Amino acid sequence: MSKIFDSLVGHVVGDAMGTPVEFFVRKYLQESKVTEMLGNIGQHKEPVGSWSDDTSMELATIDSIINKNEINYDDIMNNFMLWIEKGKYTPTSHAFGVGRCCLKAIYNYKKGTPILECGNLGKEHMSNGSLMRILPIALYSYVKRLSDSEIQKLTNNVSALTHRHESVQLACFIYVMYVIDLLNDIDKDVAYMNMRKRKYNYSQESIELYSRLLKEDIRELKIDDINSSGYIVDTIEASFWCLLTNTSYENTIIEAINLGQDTDTIAGIAGAMAGIVYGVDNIPKRWLDKLQNKDYLFDVFNKFEETIRCVKDNNDGTIN
Repeated sequence: MSKIFDSLVGHVVGDAMGTPVEFFVRKYLQESKVTEMLGNIGQHKEPVGSWSDDTSMELATIDSIINKNEINYDDIMNNFMLWIEKGKYTPTSHAFGVGRCCLKAIYNYKKGTPILECGNLGKEHMSNGSLMRILPIALYSYVKRLSDSEIQKLTNNVSALTHRHESVQLACFIYVMYVIDLLNDIDKDVAYMNMRKRKYNYSQESIELYSRLLKEDIRELKIDDINSSGYIVDTIEASFWCLLTNTSYENTIIEAINLGQDTDTIAGIAGAMAGIVYGVDNIPKRWLDKLQNKDYLFDVFNKFEETIRCVKDNNDGTIN
């Protein structure tokens, strides 16, 4: 299997592990740690192996890229509407756990708001709803060998479909560039060093928000220092902390889901990175076997990789 496939499977497994215990209190989870894929519990009460809005929006993005063989913002948003209104891209044919920012942006689009103005700008909207679905952009950018400036523009725009605040876009860019390093076979700790050395073309105010990740060493923090809410800074810190302080896919995910609060997103993001680092063969089979619609997921992931690796023939006879 390829690292692209590994990352996508790593994400959905992490998401499905975290979904049943989303919003659980950390104290409760730390006293009785979850180590298996559960179902029919928690706020959502979905069947075991169900993924959340994180993977649904990721699948909507992937499906658009497969069908259009490019990044088409309108088509992605139309797929988001199919997810909300028709239950497409879900494990049980209905959308659940939809974030307010994403919902508002989708309906902004439906009523005619310009595509890159649909996302929310206010500080109160600095949540993780674009970070959780941005992985396909990292994979696309890696295969297409986009420049850093091209990656930043594309990442900012795909984030802006639902989240336009610069600080959220920066988090997405940090994550996308780190994933690309991992795909290039760079060790996870070396990739973290690269992240901290990288120059970011964002405002100093936004960069300062991520000082514990970019200027300090997130690996030195203890669990009590880590917050696991849906606030964008908390989510990206927690995700990298789980990855960088553990030495297997299984332990990374167990750490993530037992932090409590936004467990599906943190485990999904950490899981995507851990999937690349450790490979799908090191994802516990007992978890993989419980995934809802596993054959469908694997087929979509393979088609996505085939599509982005395909050389595009232009109408003028030139080749991209």
